[in-house]
Amino acid sequence: MLRLTTIVSALALSAAAAMAEDIKVGVSPGEHAEIMEEVAKVAAPKGLNIEVIEFSDYVVPNQALNDGDLNANSFQHRPYLENQIKDRGFELVEVGTTITTPMGIYSDKIKDLAELPEGGKVAIPNDPTNGGRALLVLQDLGVIKLAEGTGLVPSPLDVTENPKDLSFLELDAAQLPRALADADIAIINTNYALASGLNPKTDAIASEGADSPYVNIIVVRKGDEGAAWVAPLVEAYHSPEVKKFIEDKYQGSVITSW
Repeated sequence: MLRLTTIVSALALSAAAAMAEDIKVGVSPGEHAEIMEEVAKVAAPKGLNIEVIEFSDYVVPNQALNDGDLNANSFQHRPYLENQIKDRGFELVEVGTTITTPMGIYSDKIKDLAELPEGGKVAIPNDPTNGGRALLVLQDLGVIKLAEGTGLVPSPLDVTENPKDLSFLELDAAQLPRALADADIAIINTNYALASGLNPKTDAIASEGADSPYVNIIVVRKGDEGAAWVAPLVEAYHSPEVKKFIEDKYQGSVITSW
């Protein structure tokens, strides 16, 4: 019986090796990179070898995927992808959901939003979707009011009520943690907060609500949706092992979509 089990196991491993496929997946630093490394561990025994490639900004991973330098990427939410497709003409599609990372408000100067000074400086991401997301967070928290009809991509020009006459510093998302020295508050994506040593659960003075539409996704080139490696990639991401890793490591600051 032991010998038969050994033979079956060997045959299964041989079959997996024969079906082995190598893919490159682009990610941003922080939780997206850390989670994809765990996904790679789950996928490897099943014959899918994932090379995780980190990018320091939000623009290059879609360009690299569209150009064929990557097979997939996992770093962005739906509104960002939709805006990139609209602005840059990328032929990219979503094949699976991943995580939600509530945006946090951080400060080295105040402990509560009520302490925001008159004429205070607010640092937000400079890309339309994440900048708009930051403004929506401020509106939800009662700090500002935005013009109706701006959807998910308002800009500072759409601020209609600004009781404290706040000014907005639009910066590259990766630079926002450094802006804490100059701004009164900075509204930072979770991956860049974690990468800079900030803890969203303990360091954020306020956070985005749990009903955020900004679920993150796995993206591939249009036409690759049915590729043999796509389903195993999504299945590995949605595995119990990866879910447990996320829950244990991030303690609620990163929320799974499955």
